[in-house]
Order: sequence, then C-alpha cells, then structure tokens
Amino acid sequence: MEALKISHCFLLWFMCSTVLFLNALQPCFAFTSFVFGDSLVDAGNNDYIFTLSKADSPPYGIDFKPSGGHPTGRFTNGRTISDIVGQAFGAKSFPPPYLAPNTQANSILGGINYASGASGILDKTGVLFIGRVPLREQVDNFEQSRSYMVKVIGEKNAMKFLKKAIFSVTIGSNDVLNYFQPTIPFLGYGKVSPNLFQDFMVSNLTIHLKRLHLLGARKFIVVGVGPLGCIPFIRAIKLLPSGQCSAEVNELIQGYNTKLNGVLDQLNQELGPEAIFVYANSFDIFMKIIGNYHQYGFEDANEPCCGGNFPPFICFKSSGTNRSSALCADRSKYVFWDAYHPTEAANMIVAKGLLDGDESVSYPINIRELYNYNS
Repeated sequence: MEALKISHCFLLWFMCSTVLFLNALQPCFAFTSFVFGDSLVDAGNNDYIFTLSKADSPPYGIDFKPSGGHPTGRFTNGRTISDIVGQAFGAKSFPPPYLAPNTQANSILGGINYASGASGILDKTGVLFIGRVPLREQVDNFEQSRSYMVKVIGEKNAMKFLKKAIFSVTIGSNDVLNYFQPTIPFLGYGKVSPNLFQDFMVSNLTIHLKRLHLLGARKFIVVGVGPLGCIPFIRAIKLLPSGQCSAEVNELIQGYNTKLNGVLDQLNQELGPEAIFVYANSFDIFMKIIGNYHQYGFEDANEPCCGGNFPPFICFKSSGTNRSSALCADRSKYVFWDAYHPTEAANMIVAKGLLDGDESVSYPINIRELYNYNS
C-alpha cells in the first residue's frame, strides 16, 4: 500500500510539474508550427535518408545566418517561407527536421518540420529520386510525435496545445512536375486528363488534412501550387524563350488551385469555427514578382542564380577544389535560386504577402489573423 501511495504521489507531481513547465515556456515559444510539404519548406529531413534529392552541400545555405552559411538541407540560399513566417511571430529558432536525432521533445516546444524534398501528395511522386517522405508518411510521423506529447503531458493538454499551433502544408509542386515529365507515367498507366489529375491531387490532399484534424490540428495554412510554368526547369524542358512561361503548366495549376480553394471552403463550413483552413494564394503573389521584378528590386526573373538553366540543372561547389556550378554575384537580385526554387529574397516577399495580405492572397484570413484566431 505504501508503495502505491508513493507511486500515485509521484505521478501527480510529474503531471503538475509538466503543466507548470509548459506554462512557463509559453512566452518563450509563443509560436508553434508543424510544417508539412516538399523541398520548398524542407529543413533537412532529406539529409537523413538515401535520396538523390539533397541540399546538403555548398552553396546551399550560403545566406542562412543561423548555420553561418553552411548547408542545412534547405533547398535555397537562405530561409524558407515557413522560416520567415516563424521569425515574424518572434520565433528564436526553427522547427527541427523530424528525422534528425533527438527532436521529439521539440514537439511540445516550437514544433517540428516533416517536409521532404521530391515528395508529393501522391505516394509515387518523386520515385526517380528514390528516397523521399510522401505526405501520407509525413502525417504518420506527426502521429508519432503526437503520441509522444500524450505520453508526456496527457491527452487533454496535448489537444489544448495543438489547438493553438499552426499546421502549414506546402505540397503539390512535384506532383505537377512529374505529370509533365513524359518519362514518369502517372501511377504506371500513362497520363490521365488534367481535370482528373487535379481531382486526384485534391481528393488525396483532403484525406490527409482530415486526418491531421482528427489528430488535433485546428489552424491550417494550405499553400496552393505556384506558377511552375515560369521556373527555369520547365522553361528549359519546354524550350521556351527567355521571359515566357508555359501556359499549359500554369493552366493546370490554376485549375488545381481553384478546386483546392473550394474544398478548403467546404472544410471550413463542415469543421469550423473550431477549425479553420486558410488557402494561401502563392501563385498570384509569385506571378506579380515575375511580371514586375524590377519593382521588387530584382534584376533577373528568368535565369537561376546557381546551376544554370539547362540539364542537369545542378547547383554545387566541390569542397577543397575550385570546381563549382555557375553562381551569381548577388543572390538578392535573382528571383530563382536554382532551376526549381526561389531565393530567400523572393521567399521574403511571398511570406510578407501571406502574413498581411487581403483575401485575394490569403483566404478567408491571412496568417497573422490565423495566429491570433481563437474559436
């Protein structure tokens, strides 16, 4: 009996201490985010798997100040959009990659990044890169993080904690890119119609969003696919002249984004106001940058800063040698970092638009309003 009393007292002490600990941490970790997606927001998960999609060597990360300019696995020269948004809310550090060692404790601190380069909404997207973590598996990984939370602070406190966190989902670009690469048949059966492909993407993404909701997510920011028809890679494989975008690619994306926005509106009606799904219109923001790049302080919206705009599109710098791909003199003057990804300078403009934009950019509310949203 005495042993049972001691055990019971210890359990009560542990639970009270944990709650007090988390309350004390609130001012330090005022912004908690769980990041899902592809290479646009990958913070280094692909560094821990066997894959051809990596950003673990220079000059990637050359302008990322927290690492002193060393690569972190981010597919750009500096910060991603999710990094910039977090800093806007006072975050002193970034959600670590889930696959890095000893990151579980961060799930009840500042959040975790589950994103993976080359991944997609559909499981088979990115198969040529071998390793990647599709969105379905990213949600699986979050479920493991949630189990850890429940073990440490209990189900009730975990749900209370998750209710305040922001869940960002930035994915779909690789699904579209794979669709327009004839060497990668969709699901092994050849290419389906654009309309059907859009429906596949939206329906599968909806399944994953609903699953996150069941696991406790309440504040969602879902980023639409940007104008991939204008990235250097697509311009190159489509043999387009400088300054011209692929109308075919952008039309498919706009159709998908419209359907996605409609589904998110339905989810708000079904699951709101306790939950809210925000659609982030990155397509229009980025098209404005490309169309008016001089007004934003850029000098080039066509060529990538690093790696060139023809196959194999590799951005690299060999350590200990002078061998490297072409690298522009001033990264802040380029819209594109490599053949696929924006520079930090472009990311900063997109992040600002999503943080404070009107309903044409972020619907039904912007990210700053989402942060303060209480159902």
